[in-house]
Amino acid sequence: MTAADDDLLTALRLIAERAGKIVLAHYIEAESEGLEVRRKSDDSPVTAADEACEAFILDALTKLTPEIPTISEEAAESGGLPTGDMPRRFWLVDPLDGTKEFITRNGEFTVNIGLVENGQPVAGVVHAPALAMTWAGAADRATFSETDRPPMAIEARRQPEDGATVVASRRHGAGPELDAFLANHKVKELVSAGSSLKFCLIASGKADIYPRFGRTMEWDTCAAHAVLRAAGGHVETLDGRELAYGKLGLDNPHFIAWGRR
Repeated sequence: MTAADDDLLTALRLIAERAGKIVLAHYIEAESEGLEVRRKSDDSPVTAADEACEAFILDALTKLTPEIPTISEEAAESGGLPTGDMPRRFWLVDPLDGTKEFITRNGEFTVNIGLVENGQPVAGVVHAPALAMTWAGAADRATFSETDRPPMAIEARRQPEDGATVVASRRHGAGPELDAFLANHKVKELVSAGSSLKFCLIASGKADIYPRFGRTMEWDTCAAHAVLRAAGGHVETLDGRELAYGKLGLDNPHFIAWGRR
């Protein structure tokens, strides 16, 4: 990792953690005053926390890298998707990944900021505000940090001989496709997690495989994919190709995230 990569990750961590404080303020307020939840065109939920967090991140990224455009989830809902060719380099932002986890108050929601270059996730930060945890990655270095503690290096592991720890979506982690996949692998344990934390478990060497057979968008995966890639893992489509970014409509195909192989 170059000094420039390290400086970029330091700046991204700061932006994500400050955005996380905005999310937590809404989280705490909702405990006593309730939470207004609206529905987007795809019937997914959105809250004031999503919008306030996104506004902060977009402003911060514009100041950090005014030459790099940003695509973010809530802005895309309002017609903010590019209509022509995708830029060579752009930010992908999910200000509150796991809004359903936020609503149900289980703490498993994250702030995601990822950088795409030539179709690949080259840098990313995933911050879990309620857990006070942050994962970051660029080039060949991934880190994990807890609030007020320095980042420590992490890396994906090779699958243990006694079987894989498979992590599945807390809300979309069942069905015939997953059953068929698991039948062809030696599985030691199946665990559930919300939001981008599934990728982060693999990047941290605590899980081995994350199969995803439900719908995701590029902003759902980019930041955590970058972290996992920097930790030595990778994410493949079902035909064995590396998951790419800048696709038409920004919809992801089904994919499998792997640790080190």
